[in-house]
Amino acid sequence: MNSRQINRIIAGGQTGVDRAAFDFALENEIEIGGFIPKNRRAEDGRISEKYKNLVETETENPAERTKLNVKMADATLILSHGELTGGSHLTKKFAEKYQKPFLHLDLSVLTIAQATEKTRRWIASADYKNLNVAGPRASEDAKIYQKARDFFRELLS
Repeated sequence: MNSRQINRIIAGGQTGVDRAAFDFALENEIEIGGFIPKNRRAEDGRISEKYKNLVETETENPAERTKLNVKMADATLILSHGELTGGSHLTKKFAEKYQKPFLHLDLSVLTIAQATEKTRRWIASADYKNLNVAGPRASEDAKIYQKARDFFRELLS
């Protein structure tokens, strides 16, 4: 996959998958964007200013930014270990409600190679340019940040 197929990675700034997506994007000169809770709130405190082009919502309620990010993206990619819960499940529900394409990758079942191949085919099938990325926060899955980083690294190779 050529990184230029994706123009922008959108996420809500939370620890875990969101940060892995942002860090990957910054390291590979892919634009980031999206809505984040008021006061740049995340479970580890204030979301770093190194993450530019993020718009604070009117409230600290994470559901608000989740909905807005799904709506603004061409499609949503959800990474997890197992079934979707919490905010990840809400992301899927918003994608269904607003009839936005989404792909859920259960990384406890798929290898990184399988997940990246599936994602490459999915992105190429509809030429998605603005990709919302979601998944569990670090406190819900301590291993998801690194697994997501490994996934994105393989996706670009």
